[in-house]
Amino acid sequence: MKKEIRVLGIDDAPFNKFKKGNALIIATVFRGGSWLEGILSTKASIDGSNATKKLADMINKSKFKPQLQCVFLDGIAVAGFNVIDVGELSKKTRLPVIVVMRKMPNIKKIKEALIKLNKKNKIGLIEKAGKIIKMENIYVQLIGIEIDKAKELLKIVCTRSFIPEPLRIAHLIASGIIYGESRGKA
Repeated sequence: MKKEIRVLGIDDAPFNKFKKGNALIIATVFRGGSWLEGILSTKASIDGSNATKKLADMINKSKFKPQLQCVFLDGIAVAGFNVIDVGELSKKTRLPVIVVMRKMPNIKKIKEALIKLNKKNKIGLIEKAGKIIKMENIYVQLIGIEIDKAKELLKIVCTRSFIPEPLRIAHLIASGIIYGESRGKA
């Protein structure tokens, strides 16, 4: 695998979970884990169900699309509980997707919250995303990519922390736009 493989990292910006509306989504295009080559953005409805379509459209309409080899997501949802159908995202973009999590999610509590919020239909998307695998110091779900290739790719893009650089920078940009300066764990 080339060290300068082009990948995309997607993270949502902070938002007010008590207001209806949209949350900003930022994507960074990286060459390996070292070169930021571009930034994309879109919006998804808070606790809505349009994340998969919005992300697929953002990626497919981008001038960077022909060179992209993989999509990294910071978790399986954006804008609160706007759960991404990761299999559908992979299919619509024709790219493998790696969902990255800093710690093992408590699936039982997530399902309970969805039921309480009358969003039980999103549980199927979470279950459909596949097995959560521990890799080094993070957890991942792999769609359209074998575990050995994913490990190799993560070694390339995790240059400054255990989190892939495209995700880390997307987080910094997104929080910087909303708060005026970056904050939080990236």
